[in-house]
Amino acid sequence: MTRQIIIERTLKVINQLPEDKAEAISDFADFVFKRYEEQELTNGIQKLASESQAFDFLNNEDDIYSIADLKEVYNG
Repeated sequence: MTRQIIIERTLKVINQLPEDKAEAISDFADFVFKRYEEQELTNGIQKLASESQAFDFLNNEDDIYSIADLKEVYNG
């Protein structure tokens, strides 16, 4: 089903409902849209963080400790 058909079908149903029921559907649509916006924002932030080079300097850090520094070795 296309987006336009869904919109038309939904509007047809809403037009047949009493005002309080139509308002409830409007409130639900607002709720769904806000959740969608929040998810898109979260996805955008995650993408920015994963593609960021802000912490690349940590890859060039010298190793401070070696295996010889271990007091106890765990062999799982």
